[in-house]
Amino acid sequence: MYTFEDLIRIVEKLRDKDKGCPWDKEQTHESMKKCLTDECQEVLLAIDNKDTENLCEELGDLLFQVMIHSQIGKEEKEFTIEDVVDGICRKMVYRHPHVFGDVKVSSTAESNELWKILKNNEKGKKP
Repeated sequence: MYTFEDLIRIVEKLRDKDKGCPWDKEQTHESMKKCLTDECQEVLLAIDNKDTENLCEELGDLLFQVMIHSQIGKEEKEFTIEDVVDGICRKMVYRHPHVFGDVKVSSTAESNELWKILKNNEKGKKP
């Protein structure tokens, strides 16, 4: 079975300037926008159809979009997949102090309100 590390290496190889795939090598963040939209729509369709087998495949396609954007970011010295993973981990831990800290919530509504407050704090907005 392949691993996340394998996926990183596969995407790197697809975009390798000497031996990579011509299509993959010429992609940019901008050129990939339609692909990203299409893959999101296919994930939603699989959910709507309760097609879990296809959902798994479509989530893989969506993950590929994240990976190729991250590889482009790495090549452009903007960000890496490690930065993406670190960023989402930090965000989830920060926005869930009721799971990763000492804050207590007793309902989904309280959890959602806490999320909104913390998100606004992160973005420098007033609640």
